[in-house]
Amino acid sequence: MKIAVIGAAGSIGQTLSLLLKNHLPAGSELFLYDIDPIVLGVAVDLSHIPRSVIVKGYSGDDLTSVLDGADIVLIAAGIARKLGMDRSDLFNINADIIYSLSERIANTCPKAFIGIITNPLNSTVAIVAEVFKANGVYDKKRLFGITTLDILRSETFIAELKDQDPISIRVSVIGGHSGVTILPLLSQVEGIEFTVEEVKVLIHRIQNAGTEVVEAKAGGGSATLSMGQAACRFCLSLVRAAQGEKGVIECAYVEGDGKYARFFAQSIRLSQDGVEETLDHGLLSVLEQDTLDNMLETLRQDIKMGVEFVK
Repeated sequence: MKIAVIGAAGSIGQTLSLLLKNHLPAGSELFLYDIDPIVLGVAVDLSHIPRSVIVKGYSGDDLTSVLDGADIVLIAAGIARKLGMDRSDLFNINADIIYSLSERIANTCPKAFIGIITNPLNSTVAIVAEVFKANGVYDKKRLFGITTLDILRSETFIAELKDQDPISIRVSVIGGHSGVTILPLLSQVEGIEFTVEEVKVLIHRIQNAGTEVVEAKAGGGSATLSMGQAACRFCLSLVRAAQGEKGVIECAYVEGDGKYARFFAQSIRLSQDGVEETLDHGLLSVLEQDTLDNMLETLRQDIKMGVEFVK
């Protein structure tokens, strides 16, 4: 597999690259790109780790060598959220970055699986889709907004609350990837029951977990280590599906049937072609249904903002 990480000099990019170096199948290639030339040193640094994964670093304006022949492209480029900022505050800067990168990917490796990390994810995924559509190469089965961090947080917070091993907990998280649009389906967690108050506390914490990190870092950054772990987990699932493994299921922000919004985070079954099937989330509790109904206008406006940016 050839994996391209765009924005590899950043904190998320470096964490993600380290994890991929250690977990990609032997013989894989890891191509790192950033406008910051320190990425060249990051690649050399990683190349000293004794794993049979080739690492190459690139900087400058030409992404052709990075993208050409890539099986998976992971985009972590952009500025991070700082103290007092909402994800939507990132839009004006990060939208330009995502637009420019999307043009290059569309012209070089449009058949690759594209995983978007850059926030505000509810909007940036729509930008990529519209750019690909304008270039006549859009395949909605191959575009993913990586929302895995919401799942990791849900697993962790539930385990803490219920004194459980987080490895044993499985949670679906639907909706979007910011604030009120994040909806963990706690009613469907097997083997664990929650009080109404516990559900309210957990949903609020999961929705605001990014802010929790930003505040704890006192303006020094946002979620980078946990996001790197989340993106690595999702990427490795893509690798397994691309190599023919059956029944690989993850949650991701994708373009599905449009029941709730054009893009929606949900459970998906992966195949060698990308999204093989979007999976129904099943029956929701009254509180979950109310939360879903109340989030949809925000989610649709986030998507509209991305679409109108391209137009």
